[in-house]
Amino acid sequence: MKISNNAVVQFHYSLSDETGELENSAGSTPLLYMHGQQQMLPKLEAALEGKTEGDSLELTLAPADAYGELKADAIQSIQVKYLHGAKKWKPGMKAWVQTDDGQRQVTVVKVGMFKADIDTNHPLAGKTLTFNINILKVREASAEEIAHGHAHGEGGHQH
Repeated sequence: MKISNNAVVQFHYSLSDETGELENSAGSTPLLYMHGQQQMLPKLEAALEGKTEGDSLELTLAPADAYGELKADAIQSIQVKYLHGAKKWKPGMKAWVQTDDGQRQVTVVKVGMFKADIDTNHPLAGKTLTFNINILKVREASAEEIAHGHAHGEGGHQH
């Protein structure tokens, strides 16, 4: 089966930038997504279109096609109590904050007793990224998955 709208795709990937490998899913659970549901970077999803089980793909994306350019005005000051993910914060640590659009990952730039300066740029913003993908399985989505708008892992959905 070829990857097309509402196909459930399972794959392993490695992600690197100009400094080297950043992530690798080999040895862990493969990534699972439903094609055409805007769950991937648009250029990555477009590159997967038409591929089949067993195919491999290498794709390099410029920052504008991945997580965007770095924005200099993305530093904000917030109360430390709104940072989630650790008990004690240090510059460079990743944190989660709740926004009107849901949870967002941020980077702690400076931390005081009550306030922290955070960088709201995506951690991969400004980077040229290379994805190496090995497609393991492609199948049709079930009616339940289509109704929910996402793929369900083995054993059904986890929500």
